[in-house]
Amino acid sequence: MEKIPNKSHVLVLPYPAQGHINPMVQFSKRLTSRGVKVTLVTTNSVSKNMPKESGSFKIESINPHDDDDDSPPPEKLDESIVWFFNLVSKNLGAIVEKLSDSEYPVKALVFDSVFTWAIDLAHQLGLKGAAFFTQSCSLSAIYYHMDPEKSEIPLDGSDVSLPSLPLLEKEDLPSFIYESDLYPTLSGFIFGQNINFKKADWLFFNTFDALEKEVIDWIRARYPIKIIGPTIPSMYLDKRLKDDKEYGLSLFKPNSETCMKWLDSRETGSVVYVSFGSLASLGEQQMEELAWGLMMSDCYFLWVVRATEQNKLPEEFMSKAKEKGLIVNWCPQLDVLSHRAVGCFFTHCGWNSTLEAHSLGVPMVAMPQWSDQPTNAKFIRDVWQTGLRVKAGENGVVNRDEIASSIREVMEDEKGVMLKENAIKWKKLAKEAVDEGGSSDKNIEEFLSNL
Repeated sequence: MEKIPNKSHVLVLPYPAQGHINPMVQFSKRLTSRGVKVTLVTTNSVSKNMPKESGSFKIESINPHDDDDDSPPPEKLDESIVWFFNLVSKNLGAIVEKLSDSEYPVKALVFDSVFTWAIDLAHQLGLKGAAFFTQSCSLSAIYYHMDPEKSEIPLDGSDVSLPSLPLLEKEDLPSFIYESDLYPTLSGFIFGQNINFKKADWLFFNTFDALEKEVIDWIRARYPIKIIGPTIPSMYLDKRLKDDKEYGLSLFKPNSETCMKWLDSRETGSVVYVSFGSLASLGEQQMEELAWGLMMSDCYFLWVVRATEQNKLPEEFMSKAKEKGLIVNWCPQLDVLSHRAVGCFFTHCGWNSTLEAHSLGVPMVAMPQWSDQPTNAKFIRDVWQTGLRVKAGENGVVNRDEIASSIREVMEDEKGVMLKENAIKWKKLAKEAVDEGGSSDKNIEEFLSNL
């Protein structure tokens, strides 16, 4: 029987940062491949870095003409969140009205889960609201237990035992629990994500069933969540979406040709890929230790150092690095991680990078910095067993010996072979989840049938 096309129109509202936009862009592609009309709503500064029509979905700027709104967002994280809230609140109603038509009425708003205010806004505009969690289910379970009225997480530094999760030490918990005063506005939104469980019409998680089975089952017994990941381009997984080879957005210009040419000249599994994403900023001492640790490992390395961070690199290192490494400002991460030459991913282990490594079968060395990264590192080392976690000294800095020995353990020792085998196992399960009839594929179909 011929499938009736879905005449719905869905708006997608991501948090304007690379690791939040990319998963929601990929989810949008999955929806449009099934005949749904999708419009990604974002800021001018983000839309300028995307093609006018990214594949089959459209892009609508929240601040297209208003000169007052066209100023760049504030640099400070907390201030930028308030700025974005004001922008969306002021303009979303007009956008919904403009985009609605009789054939494809706007029916739902899919919003980043940190925008806890978006569900009320959606309902006021007569839309259904879907919260999209760009971090792991395990993180959501931890925040769930941080309800201020009955928090089950002791703040004295003792171990934390929560249902469906491994025993967590202080160093395994998200940084906001102990450093909420650094980003009070953002912390408030993050801890307030439980609002979504009570109010949202749908709850989407960018993970896959096999990766977080215990915690998914625990949350699913309480709320009707939908697992829809991993949201990375189809070419690297099920290959069902034609021409879906990249995210379609890069807030930084990648040195693609330079990276791939250099990798092509290296032996299989001989390169350590080092990247700390688009936001993390290492201190000068940590940059120096990392630089010399990479040299001491005696492995080839491809290191992404954003232009704003380059002044932290030691001059002597820059002259010696050419023997073993390539340093670039940005690179096409998926192409690099899937390249035969890459044998290890040295990373802060943000959730997007963690999912990419598991989907492509690459073992990791985790050096978490903030937010969800300590928890991801705990799972990488102890639960999924796909990588190691470096130990910081009393001053919070990971020294060069620790960095070098951890890299060698993954690249050269028997432990590294086991980590690689585990990573390949998760790669297979990630592909099964998004392939036709897989758990994530079925959840997307179910969502669309309810639209």
